Amino acid sequence: MNSESGSAALRIQEADASRGVHARLSYLSSHSRDPVSYAFTPPPGTPWESAQYDQQECFIADAGVHAGLGIDSNGFALVDAPTALRNPDDADEITALCYAEAIEIALAITGGTHAYVFDHLVRERDPVRAPLNFGRTTRGATPAANGRIHNDYTEVSGRRRLSMILRDSDLIPFVQHFSIINIWRTLRGVVEDTPLALLDARSVASQDLMRGEVRYPHRNGEIYLVRNNPAHRWFYFPQMDRSHALVFKQYDSRTSGVARFTPHTAFDLPAIPADAPLRKSLEMRCLVAHA
Repeated sequence: MNSESGSAALRIQEADASRGVHARLSYLSSHSRDPVSYAFTPPPGTPWESAQYDQQECFIADAGVHAGLGIDSNGFALVDAPTALRNPDDADEITALCYAEAIEIALAITGGTHAYVFDHLVRERDPVRAPLNFGRTTRGATPAANGRIHNDYTEVSGRRRLSMILRDSDLIPFVQHFSIINIWRTLRGVVEDTPLALLDARSVASQDLMRGEVRYPHRNGEIYLVRNNPAHRWFYFPQMDRSHALVFKQYDSRTSGVARFTPHTAFDLPAIPADAPLRKSLEMRCLVAHA
């Protein structure tokens, strides 16, 4: 982290202390090594998560008052993009309507030439508002909000995804560079419960990122977990509703000059109204190629 970035973080905290919130975020403990998480019920005697996490009090700035935030500079952007989705419990309707909407958003915000939505996940907050964790602790249940600071792809798994999506496509030799972005929507009105906090990509140092393994029934994935760094700058978008799409970058094959990884996490707002609707959200992962 250079001195200019550190000074920018200080200015944000000093100038906007009243335009944001303080909340506890879940960083990977400094002594955790080779962390493993399960996305399905683990073998008997095996924990859902092998790593330990430290709760750190962090300032999370209101992104809406900061002009100039962008997906290539900071790693994220909020766009006005109403959805035609009517039944958020219908997976087929999500695939038929939201995938096409996501592709349109992805191409517009990145300037890419080709975009492919390759999966999606619906998350729903536990009705008892249990403490946030990895979001997978009950077999067969809808995944809950993920309260671990993470980035969905690493240097290795990000590169691998291009061949997985395009496979034998004639486009592969012509791809100049590509990225993987998440498109996140609320499915239940204004987000008042467990919004997303996004880590400004410019404040992330390579040594902050640690490879983690996520085990699924038929494959293993690779993500980055994050260790605490006082230079980190956090943002969130208050009052997101169904007319918005939050777009953030999880990988970029370019190695300089652009945001490459945008760690993020769900977090508890300091004061959630008793009647606030439980957060239900849709996240779609999209590969964008520039050819």
